[in-house]
Amino acid sequence: MDVVCTTGEWEVSRGTVAARASHRAFLCISALIFAASALVTIRWCDSMSSMGEMPMAGGWTMSMAWMRMPGQSWPGAAASFVGMWVTMMVAMMLPSLVPTLWRYRKAIGEAVEPRVDMLTALAFTGYFFVWALIGLAAYLPGIALASLTMQLPALARATPIAVGVIVMVAGAIQFTAWKAHHLACWRELCVHGHAPRASAGTAWRYGLRLGAHCSLCSAGLTAILIAVGIMDLGTMAVVTATITIERHAPEGERVARAIGTVAVCAGLFLLARATLPG
Repeated sequence: MDVVCTTGEWEVSRGTVAARASHRAFLCISALIFAASALVTIRWCDSMSSMGEMPMAGGWTMSMAWMRMPGQSWPGAAASFVGMWVTMMVAMMLPSLVPTLWRYRKAIGEAVEPRVDMLTALAFTGYFFVWALIGLAAYLPGIALASLTMQLPALARATPIAVGVIVMVAGAIQFTAWKAHHLACWRELCVHGHAPRASAGTAWRYGLRLGAHCSLCSAGLTAILIAVGIMDLGTMAVVTATITIERHAPEGERVARAIGTVAVCAGLFLLARATLPG
């Protein structure tokens, strides 16, 4: 029996095959970006560890991430930190971002098939542009606080206590309506947040909105990362897992509260260890 395909059916079939190939390419590229950013982050952490950490009063050590290297200018140090920060954020946030961009591609794909890759790239760039700004904002007070800590032994001795308080407060934030609001906004953008007019401007703004809600939603967990150890691979892995789970688990708010309980307990433990003798 001969099978006859009309021109319209052939075009639909060819379009479906092209869309599937495009989606497979998106997943492969995402995996490569994740692997590259994770590898670079690990190399950076190893490099920082090989240079050693500065022992501080109070029995803790300061990461070299907050130090300016010999011969390095302050703008150069800031650019190096932001580059490191963005690379680290790509490795940490991509597991939760890829399912969102996948839905975005499917939502706009049929209407703008030739441009879907470009629009996805713009949304991706807008998202991490927000994280680059956050990295720059974190660096300026970070280096000021590091400098003060090196000059004031009393402040250095109080740092472990401050870390415990930060972790405990970050855990408490997980129970707030503010956290629930931004988590709900993120999940809403994931499912229904695609731009009605798929253009470069709307793709960029969509990425910015994703980045803004993501950064606000994970503000407490990001504070834990900075306080406990910005170049600590174990802390990065835990924060990455918790962010991904609370974003995409069916009961996101309940998961966020469970994470908050663990963080509060961890903060209390750190606080007790810093204040109790022995």
